[in-house]
Amino acid sequence: MALSDIVAQVRALFEIDGKPEPKLGDTLLSAYESGYKRPGPEYLHYLCAVYRVEPDDLGYRSPCICGRGHASRPAEAGGPVPAAVPSQRDAGPRPPADTDALIGAVVVPAPDDRHWISVRNPRGPDRAEGPASIDVGEEDIVLRRTLLSLLAGSGVVTLDGQILGAVDSLRRKMDDTLVSATVSPTMLDQWEETTLGYGQQYQATPSLRMLCDVLLDFSEVRRMADKRQPVELQERLLRIAAQLSGLSGLIMINLGDHRLARSFFRTARTAADETGDRKLRAWVTVREALVPMYYGDPREALHLARKAQDLAGRDPSVAAAMAPAVEARALGQLALRGRGDAAPSARRALLRGRSVFDQLSKEHTGDLVFGFTERQMTFYEGDTYTNLGDHKGGEESLSRALTLYAPTDRVDLTLVRLDRASCKLHAGQPDAALVAAREAIFDLPTEHRSDILVHRARQVGAAVSAKHPGLAALNDFYESLSGPNVQGPSSTPSPSAQPSVPPAEQV
Repeated sequence: MALSDIVAQVRALFEIDGKPEPKLGDTLLSAYESGYKRPGPEYLHYLCAVYRVEPDDLGYRSPCICGRGHASRPAEAGGPVPAAVPSQRDAGPRPPADTDALIGAVVVPAPDDRHWISVRNPRGPDRAEGPASIDVGEEDIVLRRTLLSLLAGSGVVTLDGQILGAVDSLRRKMDDTLVSATVSPTMLDQWEETTLGYGQQYQATPSLRMLCDVLLDFSEVRRMADKRQPVELQERLLRIAAQLSGLSGLIMINLGDHRLARSFFRTARTAADETGDRKLRAWVTVREALVPMYYGDPREALHLARKAQDLAGRDPSVAAAMAPAVEARALGQLALRGRGDAAPSARRALLRGRSVFDQLSKEHTGDLVFGFTERQMTFYEGDTYTNLGDHKGGEESLSRALTLYAPTDRVDLTLVRLDRASCKLHAGQPDAALVAAREAIFDLPTEHRSDILVHRARQVGAAVSAKHPGLAALNDFYESLSGPNVQGPSSTPSPSAQPSVPPAEQV
């Protein structure tokens, strides 16, 4: 007998005795059987009655509270099988003698006493007549009642209209569950278009405004994913969730809160894992590598970039092209710190990235967020050359990148200009580097001066300070970047999230 059968019989006896439904369930009964818990006197009495054993047989020395034996049914002891007696809920108090007669036996009603086919059915005395509509959960009650009758040895149970109604209702509910959905394919098409639209607006819209828009849609997607969807629709929904969460992580990088950025990428990684799409997982991973790239350890960025390459595999994809380029940037930063073997490895990574990029279709090279564009690839090449100290190669790539970016691509466009300021420093022009960095920030509208850009400008100042500590222009540069109007309302990271200016070798 299953645990659920025992629980159902105990509940039936409670019902017949006019007592409230017990809190006994499969889990608690399992704990009793395993010895982790001990039943109270009342539960022990009913369990002995159902199992038809004494407390000693269950491993409890305490006598039963009823003072009677449970090992045999009344019929087996030579007495008559008691007739069905209405519960107190239906017919008021019943004679005390009936209580004793019911212990140890599951009472089966007479075939013509249809009033007793369902003890707990709330539909009244005529509840068994006709295939009436079954309420939520009523199918279980009807089927359990039928099973109890069979277990009690009542013989063949009549397959009446109510049983057939319960069976068919249960089947129909499963059909409804399988085909029902709170989202349609057309709606998902619209969500996917909206998500791709965010990729186009990402750099043209102030970061805080973009974050609000994205998270409002992200919240709606979460509510839809919380409901049961068909497998195909659920996978598309999770893909959208991964993309929106990854986009939120990128925005948090711009806003300077790298802790929340990592949290969003972790959520995106979880959603991507549910889809089973390795290319999507690789995209999330390579985008996450930008967090340590700008605010942490380039060694971690290098690790994530290589992990993304493993996930992307050999087929050309956005992550397969972007990951080697991010690896090259991380190696360039390590070369700037003095790691001798980083420079040749960075150049090889750039060649791999460019080789894969040239195989991408236009569909994959037209979006700054969910794709990898020619201007981004050129920017990454220029950034790597700049960190490697190749200011001529860096200036050439960065100048070309400036011609490829649109004026509305404010974040990357400003980062390119700040990299060009670093090139001027490597070329021996520290004053020109400070002027170029300051102009790159102040040419932006206030609401677009996000933390990542101001942070990068301060890195240029730190590099100038390390090479030319007595430069007079440094004081004016730092004062201009520390003014109250430097950063707009779009950049309001928490105090714990604001990184300090790293030493020059980290630039």
